[in-house]
Amino acid sequence: MADSSTQTTGADAVDAAIAQGLDLDGSPIPAAKLDLYTKVMAKEGDRQRSGVTNTLRSRIVRIGAKHFSQADLNQMLLDAEFPPLKDKEIAFYYGGK
Repeated sequence: MADSSTQTTGADAVDAAIAQGLDLDGSPIPAAKLDLYTKVMAKEGDRQRSGVTNTLRSRIVRIGAKHFSQADLNQMLLDAEFPPLKDKEIAFYYGGK
């Protein structure tokens, strides 16, 4: 069980837990899993970026699909002057629902 000083909510909770090598419940994360994560994140850190707006939209879609209906998320994108959901995003995030 995580102690009372361990935050288990919010965007930073997982990053903080990974940095400590502990899962949110306080159990150790196996070294092989941490090593693979570190290797993949190092590659991602070296990747050339195409722009912040594209990344903003991608994160909004990826995370927003967990919390909002397809119609609501699509309208929010349009309201914020982002392109609407793409067919492949709809199929990936909403196809099985």
